Amino acid sequence: MTSTTSDTTGARAHARAMAGTRVDAMPTIPATAATDLPPGVAADDVVWDETIAAGGYAARVLRRGSRLRLTDLQGDGAVAMLVFNAERPVERLNVADTVKIQWNAYLGQGRFLLSDMGRVLLSVIEDDTKGSDAFCGASNQASNARKYGDGANHGAHPNARDRFVIALAKYGMTRRDIHPCVTWFKPVAIAADGAIELDVGPHAPGQHVTLRAEMDVIVVLANCPHVRDPRAGYTVTPVRATAWAGPVTPPDDAVRNATPEGLRAFENVEDYYRR
Repeated sequence: MTSTTSDTTGARAHARAMAGTRVDAMPTIPATAATDLPPGVAADDVVWDETIAAGGYAARVLRRGSRLRLTDLQGDGAVAMLVFNAERPVERLNVADTVKIQWNAYLGQGRFLLSDMGRVLLSVIEDDTKGSDAFCGASNQASNARKYGDGANHGAHPNARDRFVIALAKYGMTRRDIHPCVTWFKPVAIAADGAIELDVGPHAPGQHVTLRAEMDVIVVLANCPHVRDPRAGYTVTPVRATAWAGPVTPPDDAVRNATPEGLRAFENVEDYYRR
């Protein structure tokens, strides 16, 4: 008998029949059921595992000490990231200070993401990617409409800023809370003449970056084509986010002690939690 959703009984039967269905992009529930984990990570420690589709978004609270691995599954991911202090979201990632304090705009292993209150939100503890982007920001409806003929949030070519809006709403925030972002897996360099050089890829599948939460944070991700991607088609592939519990950064940590400026930013975190 063919099921129908035209009445309540049929709709209920159809919904229940979907139990156990898996698609390529969805959260693993419970997260401890995740497989193909990074070396040394126990399933019981996993707190988040989700594949973010092309044009998709995700957001999650991560506790201090958690590790977050982003994996570019097919080599053409472009994950724009916002970060907030989970306890007081008025504190959030400041990309300008992040690059200024570290005297370097090219984020990678050993670098960190700084808040607008001088505290480290996330540090990069592994990075085998070709690079990231701390310059260009996120795509928007107008930029996508110019390239693809449409940039609506619920259309065929969603943009990163509008994806951020949906994710932020789940935490009581609005469009005005969107700040300049970092985009992973799309390296951007600045040439000697000031020109922006984007290495659009595609790159080797499976590249990853692992970040450590130095505070309780809200991480917001939007996997949409880079705002300066020159390709005519809406080109982006799924990215996996996997997070697991871990220890708080110790006093002898290499990232913490790499520079005087970085040490001060970590000390600001430690002072914040000394309550």
